[in-house]
Amino acid sequence: MKKQIPFYLLAILVSTFTQTICGQSEKEALQKAANYYKNLDYVQAINAYESIARKGVETQELLENLANAYYYNADYKQANKWYAKLFANTDAKTGKPYNINPEYYYRYAQTLKSVEDYEASDKMMDKFVALKGNTDSRAVLFQKNRDYQAEIKRNSDRMVLHPLQINTNKSEYGTAFYGNNIVYATSKGGILKKRADWTGDNFYSLYEATTDSLQVSKKGRLNGINTKFNESTAAFSKDGNTVYFTRNNFIHNEVKTNGDETVLLKIFKATKNKSGKWEDVKEMPFNSNIHSVAHPALSPDGKYIYFASDMKGTIGASDIYRAKILKNGYGKPENLGALINTQGRESFPFVSDDNILYYSSDGFPGLGGLDIYAVKLDEEDNPISKPVNVGRPANSAEDDFCYVINSHTHIGYLTSNRPEGRGSDDIYSFYEHTPLRFTCQYSLKGIVKDDATGKVIPQAKVSLFGADKKLMEEAVADEEGRFTLKYTADCGDLRLLLKSEKEQYNPTEQPLALNSTKEVFTDLRMTPIPVVVEEKKEEKMEVGKDLAKMLQIDNIYFDYNKSNIRKDAAEQLAKIVAIMKEHPTMRVDVRLHTDSRGSDKYNLALSERRAKSTVRWIVSKGIKKNRITGKGYGETQLVNDCTNDVPCTEEQHQQNRRSEFIIISY
Repeated sequence: MKKQIPFYLLAILVSTFTQTICGQSEKEALQKAANYYKNLDYVQAINAYESIARKGVETQELLENLANAYYYNADYKQANKWYAKLFANTDAKTGKPYNINPEYYYRYAQTLKSVEDYEASDKMMDKFVALKGNTDSRAVLFQKNRDYQAEIKRNSDRMVLHPLQINTNKSEYGTAFYGNNIVYATSKGGILKKRADWTGDNFYSLYEATTDSLQVSKKGRLNGINTKFNESTAAFSKDGNTVYFTRNNFIHNEVKTNGDETVLLKIFKATKNKSGKWEDVKEMPFNSNIHSVAHPALSPDGKYIYFASDMKGTIGASDIYRAKILKNGYGKPENLGALINTQGRESFPFVSDDNILYYSSDGFPGLGGLDIYAVKLDEEDNPISKPVNVGRPANSAEDDFCYVINSHTHIGYLTSNRPEGRGSDDIYSFYEHTPLRFTCQYSLKGIVKDDATGKVIPQAKVSLFGADKKLMEEAVADEEGRFTLKYTADCGDLRLLLKSEKEQYNPTEQPLALNSTKEVFTDLRMTPIPVVVEEKKEEKMEVGKDLAKMLQIDNIYFDYNKSNIRKDAAEQLAKIVAIMKEHPTMRVDVRLHTDSRGSDKYNLALSERRAKSTVRWIVSKGIKKNRITGKGYGETQLVNDCTNDVPCTEEQHQQNRRSEFIIISY
């Protein structure tokens, strides 16, 4: 099957298949229906296939093509009916279930939303994930955002929709702001107006309408732009003198196709003359005769033109692109990337004055069909948030698209094919009374515990990192091991990393996945660093022995003129604590010595302070006070001749700066 045109509503094709299936054989009828389908003549294909099905013939190809034809025409309820049969039926010859393309699992899941069976839709998506894994962005996004209904609910009920009086039983869509008025597309026309085979609707023309609060009144066709073929989705410059719009590949009164008999879409530009007529219609340089370019939008600063296309490099069926508007032309089209685009359909971009990009997509977990999403842009027009579903009632189980909003009045318009409308597509106005939420306040609480004993670990450092390993927040646990982290981040699914650090414990990293704004509680488990004590075979544990020598403990270092226990000193002292816990009757005397540099009185006082600090630290780790004593000796017990005013090397002085841990009972 040829690649389908991803541009909703505007695609047409040249078809010569107009006969009915009456009087034909089953094989001939199926072939004729297949030809309609192959040539994207979905209206005829649906009629042909359903006629065959009524005779009791439901082959796998018929079910697939019929379901797809309804799906491409955005009739999701009918598509659901035939996808359901596709998945329920079995092969007539083997009796086994059909071998079904994974893409149909996704489409079936989408159509299940149209009948509001979200549970069944999620189950079908699980099967799609099992088949595609990480090779399809839609599967990845579903796995990451299983709580998507909560995100949608968070941004719902921010507006009330009002159907416009200009809606007819045909199709109206694609609203654009034009000064104080709006411009839209309509397929309303007489019986002689040419129709599109894809949808069966009349071709579209651009009309202007005057606005009055939330209602509008039809004014008339745009002068100088409309032709006998499709014109739609316009975007106007701030001064109102330049318009960009979508048109079929129609140049010099000739229809241009891509060689596949599919009429493509292009963006054109026109300027207004002094009399108010649009003239000098020119196509954009990034148009092509092998791919479509459609649905233009302009950035508020006029620096960029945004559009949808299936050009080379597109991630899915269609992607959102932008091109820089230069003084003498346009820059190279730039795909907005995997943050914005999926392996589904992305189309109908619009950028508001407060620099929010709105567009429609069926690639993110949503309510069904095309949903409207929003992304914040920075001053350079680069995305700075993940796409956010704008919620109900803007979105529904059907197709919702062409969202535009005045950031100052908060009045906007959108198009939807929801069943309560007058025609196949209708335009709705709304007043946004509550702003869209891109970020949420989160609170993460927890307790740090010893993984082996379950006891709380006080004063541990707890750090929270984002998916990009960027530090988001940090805190120090209290004496009961409790910590609280409050932070702001994108609403919805968050992939975070929680890290804890504490002396004598291995650093711990714990991944977190948060899916709501509710307060989250977690335990952080840390494992102690094992202390390996190796007793020398030639030395016995006995009174008078120095534990520092027996355990091969490095010297205990203090900062200059200070007595606080440094981190490296604590690691050495932990060995003393471990051996005293192993021998609960052992009593130890701590003896601290200095070298001869400095006055005798100062060195004695300094060593005494350091001895007391060492004893306090050991007691704080669970050793009873009656088991540990300490005294400072200053320079009174030198081990060499480096007395006052005797020149000695640093190594010789180091021999005198020593800590002893003498066993006094055992």
